Amino acid sequence: MGIGDVTEALTDEIRHLKIGISLAINRKLNASTVSELIRLQRLAERWLREKGYRYLSIPPDSDRRKGSFVSRLYELFSHKTAATCSGLGWIGKNGLIINPKYGPWLSWATVLTDAPFEPDEPIRESLCGECDLCVRYCPSEALTGRKWTVLSPYDEIVHYDRCKTLKEDIKSFDEKPNCGLCINICPYARKGLGVPSRDNSLSKREKKEFKELAY
Repeated sequence: MGIGDVTEALTDEIRHLKIGISLAINRKLNASTVSELIRLQRLAERWLREKGYRYLSIPPDSDRRKGSFVSRLYELFSHKTAATCSGLGWIGKNGLIINPKYGPWLSWATVLTDAPFEPDEPIRESLCGECDLCVRYCPSEALTGRKWTVLSPYDEIVHYDRCKTLKEDIKSFDEKPNCGLCINICPYARKGLGVPSRDNSLSKREKKEFKELAY
């Protein structure tokens, strides 16, 4: 969990909720993960309500109930903003939040509030350095290789249409959110899983293994 000042990212209707509570758990994003993140959000909501503070919960990414009020919240605020503002990670070249310990393996939820919490130190630029494994081995060539920074947050890092097209064209990806290679290949992800990372390259055997790991 982290606390961030997210004032700069807020729309007028939620401008008063300038503190973002970023919640993360080390699990793949699935139904049980969503349930656990929602449980954590409700614990935070109960505490804030008892203290008399206002709040708004932005649900986990896969909890996209079409046509419902909750689905409209995604347009108001991004979990990535809360994570970077609270110092829990940066946006990597794969377009995902990269945590220094767990890489892109974490699943996220956010609670916005007007509680006067002291913010953590934010991360304001990418820490991927010269690593471009995810860019070079993306099977859909969807990654542009651009480095994220808060000063240029709208630079296109991922061509999401290409990523989506790859999934639609390959039957083995049925029922999967994406091919997952850009997650598994990330050195920070490998570090979090206890897999040694020698350098910014892969052998033929490793390429094959990572493709088999794609989820």
